[in-house]
Amino acid sequence: MTAPGLLAVFAHPDDESLSAGGVLARHAAAGGRTAVVTATWAPDSPRAAELADALRLLGAGEPRMLGYADSRVPHSAPGRPRLCDAPLDEAVGALVAQIRAVRPEVVVTHDAYGGLTGHEDHVRTHRITLLAAHAAGLERLHPDAGAPWQPSALYLATHPHSAVGSWGEHLAAVGKNLRTVPDEHVTATVDVTPWLDRKVAAVLAHRTEVERGAAPALIAGLSEPERAPLLGTEHYTRHTLLPTPPPHTDPLTWQNHAD
Repeated sequence: MTAPGLLAVFAHPDDESLSAGGVLARHAAAGGRTAVVTATWAPDSPRAAELADALRLLGAGEPRMLGYADSRVPHSAPGRPRLCDAPLDEAVGALVAQIRAVRPEVVVTHDAYGGLTGHEDHVRTHRITLLAAHAAGLERLHPDAGAPWQPSALYLATHPHSAVGSWGEHLAAVGKNLRTVPDEHVTATVDVTPWLDRKVAAVLAHRTEVERGAAPALIAGLSEPERAPLLGTEHYTRHTLLPTPPPHTDPLTWQNHAD
């Protein structure tokens, strides 16, 4: 079975590795076309260079950046609006162009909470991606963004209530409240421990975030056995884009998945 094309869309450099690095590495190792769009930071910034290193480790190609400013770091994209301030239709059109260029069957992004921490750029990226995933298949929307292409499925990277114990003690130490979903909302649970070394290496490639004490620094400070409970399993909720998809599917194989 040929793995479907997969496009991940995340807000900041490092979100792709933390949220979906295992699935990206797994997908690329299976021969599937794998790409990542990052909504913020300028393509010539140091964090973009770190992103390129991380994507090479994951097998996810070259960075594709929308180039908006991080809402909390205005100098991240000089002369560009913050992602949260950018006109919605403009941002959706920019992502539609990326979807039509990559032509993925599967799109992966943040959940409606914006992940565990609920960062406003994560939430905005979630909303932009939902709109763009639908708009990309409609020829009268954003006609200058390329030929229409409709992805078949959208997967939202999430965390169930039952996983709160893994991250809770680490994020509580830095004053982060956790946003998790009921376990029954999770439709795909993926064991990525065979690709954990690649995922961790990709997280640590974001050296700026390690140095400033962000989430990659938490990972850097843990031993190998301590990392597996945090990063060895990835959870996703499927958002339907086509009229008659299979009910619950794995984002790599598209087979029914009942883990």
